[in-house]
Amino acid sequence: MPKNSPALDFPQDLLDAQAALDQTRAGYEEYAKTLPWSAEPMPGWEGDKQLHSSYRSHKEDSPGYTEEQATEVRRFQDELRRLSAEVMTHPYWSTLSEDVVAARMALKHAHEPAEA
Repeated sequence: MPKNSPALDFPQDLLDAQAALDQTRAGYEEYAKTLPWSAEPMPGWEGDKQLHSSYRSHKEDSPGYTEEQATEVRRFQDELRRLSAEVMTHPYWSTLSEDVVAARMALKHAHEPAEA
């Protein structure tokens, strides 16, 4: 957004879609933390000892995702794609003549409280 430009007046449905996208992404990231490190069963490994350190990186065996976990991951990914498309293709963007990228970035922060 250029300096001295008026504040953007995003339509409520676009704000709602961005909020839903943010919430879904946060939910997916939290869920992903509970999953095995590999979607497919994989053997663990241990890395080489690093110079000047006794630390060795390693991973335990991964059992892979259960069918329920794989289904939930697909559900999150489908919803993230749907919401991303809703935000990116919203008719509001065609009403801007310049600095669309700056406006898209501003939308990502529109839910944050205004500084006093």
